[in-house]
Amino acid sequence: MAVEDARAVDSAWIIERANEVRQTGSTLIRNLLPVDKIDELNRVFQPLLAETMRAEGGTGNRGPNRYYVTPPFRPPWADVSIINNDIIMAIVSELVGADGVFCQLATDTPCQGSQYQTLHRDTQSLFPEWEQETPPYQLAVNFPLVDCNPENGPLEMAPSTHLLAKDEALHRIESGEIPLQQVLMKRGDVLIRDVRHIHRGTPNQTDQPRPMVVLGYSRRWLFRPEVQIRIAREILEQLPLRTRNWLRFNPVFNTLEETEKNEELYRSFAY
Repeated sequence: MAVEDARAVDSAWIIERANEVRQTGSTLIRNLLPVDKIDELNRVFQPLLAETMRAEGGTGNRGPNRYYVTPPFRPPWADVSIINNDIIMAIVSELVGADGVFCQLATDTPCQGSQYQTLHRDTQSLFPEWEQETPPYQLAVNFPLVDCNPENGPLEMAPSTHLLAKDEALHRIESGEIPLQQVLMKRGDVLIRDVRHIHRGTPNQTDQPRPMVVLGYSRRWLFRPEVQIRIAREILEQLPLRTRNWLRFNPVFNTLEETEKNEELYRSFAY
């Protein structure tokens, strides 16, 4: 049995990973995705990044020299070994339910000249007036297309801040009580995180972009209209049943061309 298969059917290990997300805000799984497939994604990503840089006038759309790019939902981005990965789906299902939704396929890329982002969350609290946090309802599954090191703009995270009110979390970070931790990942590593934790992007000091893919998952009742996956019917029909179920609330179009007629709406991302 393959290593991935062994981990996928180890229910105790899956629950342990899910509990780590519940308790600390994230879990990091090493050597999960095939490096050759990651390198192919990076190859086809580079022209998308270049086109976005041209369209944005080279200024960045996530801060200076930092770019949010939404790839087209077609191969290799629709590779079922990635979007239907048994381990990822088992942990995600444990956290947001087996009836959850797959609602986002995107990338975040700091280039040379990028800066520290403001400390932020990727979503609002469900009930901010309650001053308490709920169980997980939205997740990001991240994996880099190049190895992440301290020089090329790794993510910095503050553990367990998803359980705190934002002002309290920021106070504890500023006081040094909760340290910011760099997330250094190799190609093939996968980070599953609760998007409420406090984090930021850091400067890329190299001359090579550092693309990070994000697959977004939510509980079935959570709808953010600015985030969606536009799917061509011919692509959808080729996918396994589990993936089609997780994609069920996304818009479906008759042609691939129609899916690409889209203005990026996800401009406000920091909360």
